[in-house]
Amino acid sequence: MTVSLPLVVLLGFFAWGAVKFLGVRTWIVVLIALFSFWLSDTFLAPAIESGTRSGVDIVNGSHN
Repeated sequence: MTVSLPLVVLLGFFAWGAVKFLGVRTWIVVLIALFSFWLSDTFLAPAIESGTRSGVDIVNGSHN
């Protein structure tokens, strides 16, 4: 059985766990989310997307 889970849901789960169990303050999570949102509009966005896709492909074991 294959379960498809968007990366954003997984990252949201880790953020919730960090706030709940590690004591990370909520404003830090919000600040990091805003930073990543603004970073996606820069020249680094294609490199970040490519690196993320490569990492997911490595974890999933798929090869193109």
